[in-house]
Amino acid sequence: MDSLRNLPAAPSLVPLKIISSGAALPAHKVTSAELDVRLGKSAGYVQQRSGVEYRFHGDDRASQVQLAVAAITDALERGNIAADSVDLLIFASAIPVQALPYSAAHVLKASPLREGISTFDVNASCVSFISALQVAAGLLNTGAYQRIAIVSAELASRGINWAHEESSIILGDGAACAIVEQGDGRSGILSCLMETYPAGVDLCHIRAGGTRRNPRAGIADSDFLFHMDGKRLFRLAAALIEEYWARLLSAAQCAQGDLAAVVPHQASHVSLEHMRRRLNIPEDVLIDIYRHHGNQVSASIPTALHYALTHDRFSPGKPVALVGTAAGLTLGGMVLIP
Repeated sequence: MDSLRNLPAAPSLVPLKIISSGAALPAHKVTSAELDVRLGKSAGYVQQRSGVEYRFHGDDRASQVQLAVAAITDALERGNIAADSVDLLIFASAIPVQALPYSAAHVLKASPLREGISTFDVNASCVSFISALQVAAGLLNTGAYQRIAIVSAELASRGINWAHEESSIILGDGAACAIVEQGDGRSGILSCLMETYPAGVDLCHIRAGGTRRNPRAGIADSDFLFHMDGKRLFRLAAALIEEYWARLLSAAQCAQGDLAAVVPHQASHVSLEHMRRRLNIPEDVLIDIYRHHGNQVSASIPTALHYALTHDRFSPGKPVALVGTAAGLTLGGMVLIP
């Protein structure tokens, strides 16, 4: 297909309309030059190794809840949307505010959204936002809800293991929100594909926070920090991504050249370049905000989506793809007409 402009909604299209988006960042910008000093490296070392010029880190008093609320508020204001018109809030993040109660309840309490609405969490690690979009579309099309706010918020810096160079220099904090409705059927999801390969379950993890590591079962301070075997994780993802991408596009009955934009998880500069080359994605199609955000975990995809929406990177009627790899190992992607 050359374009989907002016075509009626396909039978397989699941109606969904993104009516507004918003984003938020902590106040503190951390340059790679600062990390050179902190880590005792020569000038320019961290930027060359990480591909990040700067990222944002909250301080020790920063609130993940308040970061989420700032993104929700930004989306409401940008879309001139009444807060009391939202009837479902989904918190789509890798790391919770605490073990119990679930994070969406905390966010609702601090937000301008109406008390008493439905809330829940979705966690598929770095691709949580894609899973939440799929869930939201299903619920909107049953008529259960009319307007849904999906927010991803991460304080990745809170779990940095500074002794592990590979991950410590790429992580950044942030939040992003999308507000969605069913729409009129001209926009929606053409395909969504979530696949998990548990051979990678121990290649990227934080052990504490659940029943596996706790004061009774045994716990160490390092269990609260981020651990990653980047080389093995990259090899596993690289072996899977091309065939996965082909399945995602095939399910959408969409060709590579049809895509107006590809919005990837901003995992690392190496992974983005690998994706661009292996999947033959033109540079002007790939949405790359990594240099000034780093890896924001689950907030990466919705933040890049917000950037694309607010910088006119989409074309009316043309499909776009969201795609990423996540701890698990999970591959997640969606092709939609925004």
